Amino acid sequence: MPPAETSADSAAADATSPGEGAEDTLELQVPDELGALLGPEGNDEEPHDADGRAFGTVAGGDTSAGRPASGGFADEDLLDAPADWCATRTPIGSFRLVPVRVERDLSLISRWMNDPAVAAFWELAGSGAVTEAHLRAQLSGDGRSVPCIGVLDGVPMSYFEIYRADLDPLARHYPARPHDTGVHLLIGGVADRGRGVGTALLRAVADLVLAHRPRCARVVAEPDLRNTPSVAAFLSAGFRFSAELELPAKRAALMVRDRALSHVL
Repeated sequence: MPPAETSADSAAADATSPGEGAEDTLELQVPDELGALLGPEGNDEEPHDADGRAFGTVAGGDTSAGRPASGGFADEDLLDAPADWCATRTPIGSFRLVPVRVERDLSLISRWMNDPAVAAFWELAGSGAVTEAHLRAQLSGDGRSVPCIGVLDGVPMSYFEIYRADLDPLARHYPARPHDTGVHLLIGGVADRGRGVGTALLRAVADLVLAHRPRCARVVAEPDLRNTPSVAAFLSAGFRFSAELELPAKRAALMVRDRALSHVL
């Protein structure tokens, strides 16, 4: 179970709490995946990193939409290819999830992890090697968790982990359903905290999951109960409070966004 708290509308709420290591996953039999996807839409300009390289590409001309060369995406894509999900419009701008590439994104993510407000929950402060180990544990896995950069109007400004909650150790602590999809989020920049950004991104990402994962009926998260602004952001983004969970690293609020209610809340 990867770190599990999302940023919300305060500096302290913009980092997630740690759970067990990303590589600690349940050994379950996985059904065949059909990989039903929605194609990219619109004409949004490809976001670029600080060096002018388009996100989703690497040096040498690889245009594989951000997919790791090996390991990070299995032949059966357990998360229906977040690399292929299109940009979406939000009240704060055009937003897109771009799967992490360590060689491109490590420095940025490591800097965010060393922000005290983030480190208090993620517990990944330290040298770049600490963050790299966390990222590679996911990228070298079978695709149950996909780390992503959140890009707003072409600017990388947040970090997400999209993961199969039903295949994660979290499933030991709540009545998981097949294809439950979990979300972890931190907001990278202090200037983006405390002004509704967390709520807007949570709603956008939940909508993306439900649009591109037709067999997923619920998006879930488990913010630390102590982080009341984070819980409030989930509620504002259309999640409901389901239960309190005693997890190995924290007492958490199980937050659920139901497909059936997605057009109501």
